[in-house]
Amino acid sequence: MQTEAPLTNAPAAAPMRAPMTMLSTVSVRRVPTAILVVYALLLALALGLGTAYRAINGNPPFGSLRLGPWQSWPKLGSPEADPYMRAILAHRGDVPLATGEGLGFLAGQDSDGRPLDSACTYTIGTTAPVARLWTVTLYDGEGRLPATELGRRSFTSAEVLRDSQDRFTIALSRSLQPGNWLQLPANGPFTISLRLYDPPGAAATNLEESDFPAIQRLGCGA
Repeated sequence: MQTEAPLTNAPAAAPMRAPMTMLSTVSVRRVPTAILVVYALLLALALGLGTAYRAINGNPPFGSLRLGPWQSWPKLGSPEADPYMRAILAHRGDVPLATGEGLGFLAGQDSDGRPLDSACTYTIGTTAPVARLWTVTLYDGEGRLPATELGRRSFTSAEVLRDSQDRFTIALSRSLQPGNWLQLPANGPFTISLRLYDPPGAAATNLEESDFPAIQRLGCGA
């Protein structure tokens, strides 16, 4: 008898092949140390110049005194002025009041904290700190005296009109106002300077917010 081989549909086993791994070579190019050093120095120089430019074109970052909308730097005119203050003064060409002469204040916002805008109308009053003389002066957004039709940019305590109770009100507007009136710049922001000459006692001592004139915004767009 012959024994037949069993029938099967299974295909013949394929021979096993070892997988082939393709190796690729990645080259890393190193940047010379000298170039990295030069880049770091240029970056530090750019950051330093940018920070210095911003610092000297603004207000001193330290040593300020704020009373309502009015801000002052009592040491600005003293030998104790820090390097930032001295750099700002040199850049602007300003001559601040010396410690024994008086004290200067700046306001770039009203009593409600809103930036001063030439498109609005304001009043300043009705009291001021005790001093032998004080002045209120307007400056435009660039820190310059604005060009006005009447040529007036400031009032002094000796010439401002007062009521029977010795109170005063100064109107700030682009259009004509009755009484004490300072014409605002044609457009843009502005600042107000209040200088106290020969105040009693040491500068910046015993001053309170209630001693200073309020800056009230009446309306905008007129």
